[in-house]
Amino acid sequence: MANTSVNNKRIAKNTLLLYVRTLFIMLVTLYTSRVVLNTLGVTDYGIYNVVGGVVAMFSVISGSLSSSISRFITYEIGHGDFEKLKRIFSASVNIQIGISLVILVLAELFGVWFLNTKMNIPAERLSAANWVLQCSLLSFIINLISVPYNACIIAHERMSAFAYISILEAVLKLAVVYMLLISPYDKLVTYAILLVLVSLIVRLTYSQYCKRHFEESRYKFVYDKPLVKKMTSFAGWSFFGNGAYMLNVQGVDMLINIFFGVTLNAARGVATQVQNAVMQFVNNFTVAVNPQITKSYAAGEMSYMYRLVCRGARFSYFLLLIFVVPLVCEADYVLRLWLKIVPEHAPAFLRLSLFGTLMTLLGNSMQTAVSATGNIKRYQLWITLVGCLVFPLTWVAFELGFPPEGTYVIYIVIYFLLNFIRLYIAKGLLNFPARLYLTDVMLRVVAVSVISFILPLLFIHNVEQGFLRLCGTCVISLLSTGFTIAVLGLEISERKKIIGKIVSIILKNKK
Repeated sequence: MANTSVNNKRIAKNTLLLYVRTLFIMLVTLYTSRVVLNTLGVTDYGIYNVVGGVVAMFSVISGSLSSSISRFITYEIGHGDFEKLKRIFSASVNIQIGISLVILVLAELFGVWFLNTKMNIPAERLSAANWVLQCSLLSFIINLISVPYNACIIAHERMSAFAYISILEAVLKLAVVYMLLISPYDKLVTYAILLVLVSLIVRLTYSQYCKRHFEESRYKFVYDKPLVKKMTSFAGWSFFGNGAYMLNVQGVDMLINIFFGVTLNAARGVATQVQNAVMQFVNNFTVAVNPQITKSYAAGEMSYMYRLVCRGARFSYFLLLIFVVPLVCEADYVLRLWLKIVPEHAPAFLRLSLFGTLMTLLGNSMQTAVSATGNIKRYQLWITLVGCLVFPLTWVAFELGFPPEGTYVIYIVIYFLLNFIRLYIAKGLLNFPARLYLTDVMLRVVAVSVISFILPLLFIHNVEQGFLRLCGTCVISLLSTGFTIAVLGLEISERKKIIGKIVSIILKNKK
């Protein structure tokens, strides 16, 4: 395996490539979300989010298999068995086709029944909602079959291809917005159909790229019963963890729809759009670092893997915190500036969802390390048992008359506790040094988070809301968060490397 310095440089290069892609995609996403909300209206926008969520609930099945496929492909590249890698890819395609058929049947039976009998949808929009359900299901299946190809690109760390194809997808979505504006037909139905076409084009692009660049991605029918059993067994335990997360996201969407109606689904959809746009920056780093965690485990480099897990958790948290501080302080004004129509509760949902995402990020790299072992039974059981509490506690809270924001508070508390459960299991499974994680990650992120908010909060409480205050908040937040991360969040060696890199860039530009 390549030495540590080369691996670190690869992570940095891949992260940079993905950031260029993300900046473009984020701008496109924020623009298209605004236009789609204004064109569809709050009711139809809420319908699209909640009905699409019915289909997304079935990703509890597909997501489990997808994580299994990614793990096996990445592990085998690190292990170096090319013949087995080819069998794994072909078996992955077979599995995804099979699970697509299962999901199609389940969605047609359960999804259609639930939509038409249980969901809180205006009667005059029920027909359009059924169109959305069918189109969302088709897009979901197309994306599902793309998973082995996406996994190959990420496992081979070809982030330039991943970036270019993602940019293509963003451009296609811009075209969708234009066609939506000029369409004389039902806007909601038109939007759903056009997104299916986008999914199909992206799917074909991924498969063609992989077939040209990765020999193992040339599909041949393979029936390797022991391999399929091993992959599905891994996926079976992943199912529980993914099930908990889906229940906590899409399940809560259903509860909000039943208790509060589609208007609050629109508010949650707006908050999710901003959250996802910001998360793209963090995902770039995790997409770049996760293959290295799996490969370092496969090569037996445990000390390096421990450091990667801690850095992955800490750096991804800090990357999101840079955006969280100004967004939390200026959520009301940012949403008003971005949207013509701001659904009620959207600012509060945005603030709380960002804090919830910070809690989730702390455990992602640890989860990758545990998954690399392939022994995830105990891990998934505990994560599922505790993680699933969000849904029933939210149900009870809504029955008792708590406001919709209550579900976010429950999520934040539960997922904060889950990080300590992950650490306990990783200590037993990987001999992971708990003290290293507590001191290098937890203590640092708590200290940086608390101190980073002080100056921005003082500023907004003493300056009248407006565009100038927004600019000032962004500058102060960046300086406050950046300085605190540099002083309290980074190790001495990391700080020296970053300063050295900045100095070399400055000197290079002067020449």
